[in-house]
Amino acid sequence: MESLPRDALHHIFSLLPLRQIIICRCVSKHLHHLLTSLSFLSSPSPPLHLLALRPPHHRHHHHHLSSLHLFDPTLHSWLRFSLDFLPFRSPHPVTSSSGLLYLWADSPSDSSKSLLLCNPLTRRFPALPQLGSAWSRHGSVLVDSAGRVMVLTELAALYFSSEGGNNRWLKFSSNLPSKPRSPILAAEESVFALCDVGSPWRSQWKLFACTVSKLRSSQQWTRLEKPEWGDVFDILKRPRLVKGNGSKILMVGGLKSSFSLNSSCSTILILRLDLESWEWDEAGRMPVEMFKCFQECSKFKVFGGGDRVCFSAKRLGKLALWDNCEGKAEWKWIEGVPGSGDGLCRGFVFEARLTPLP
Repeated sequence: MESLPRDALHHIFSLLPLRQIIICRCVSKHLHHLLTSLSFLSSPSPPLHLLALRPPHHRHHHHHLSSLHLFDPTLHSWLRFSLDFLPFRSPHPVTSSSGLLYLWADSPSDSSKSLLLCNPLTRRFPALPQLGSAWSRHGSVLVDSAGRVMVLTELAALYFSSEGGNNRWLKFSSNLPSKPRSPILAAEESVFALCDVGSPWRSQWKLFACTVSKLRSSQQWTRLEKPEWGDVFDILKRPRLVKGNGSKILMVGGLKSSFSLNSSCSTILILRLDLESWEWDEAGRMPVEMFKCFQECSKFKVFGGGDRVCFSAKRLGKLALWDNCEGKAEWKWIEGVPGSGDGLCRGFVFEARLTPLP
């Protein structure tokens, strides 16, 4: 094999699925060098659509994270990508985009905090300009498919884009009415977030939107409301936003059984908003038997994106998955969740790619 021209080998291996390429890299040093070269990484390869788990908060502060746990919904199996190539302390993955993983990490030499982007398959990484540790504690990291990054809090926002040769964070006021809940950075630099505009005794969630250009010019967020939406924000308990496919966003929460102050929930509902027609529809509803496992839990977490949404709850020991990738929604259990703790998992979608870093 070593006698074959490099271009011929690149062509042969480029025909393999990414799973097989990852396996082949472990066969020999020659194949590892061949399949991690920039010339090979530049060739397109279909991504692996995975669900990544974020490490628990207590591990973020006291342990060195050496690997990232991921679930492959296609093969229904768990994977692990090593992060031991990162020369930073306490790396904490928070989100991903276009095959790149975004992590908070401590500098090797001091206590300063940096936001890194890396590809665990190519083991390459750069660090973005340093930030204060307060941003990592209180800010939500949002990334779009073009690599634009935003760190959003209630009072301020940071924005980074390598376009135009800019290599620094831009800071501007966000002026949100309350702490943003599950914000997402969608197409055309549009940011969406849920905010509680109610009283200390009763929550009232509303959807807010703004563009990066408006934030940079200190314009206010727009509160999105339409008469035909009715009580769409009142029927869900503790709603969250999840980025959908294309021009769609998902809103997930417990379906209230009544409008009373402390009403119970009958199930978990997934609503979908089309940003072109501005119409809501029901995307999914958790089966009753599955919801019984969540009914006794006072708190559950939601993560995912596109046509897959995961649900975790304390002491449940497994994840619930809504999978609509084949055009027909299915609800499944994900067993064998790695790690320990209270079982309240957080995570994000990770599209594994052999992507050279920008």
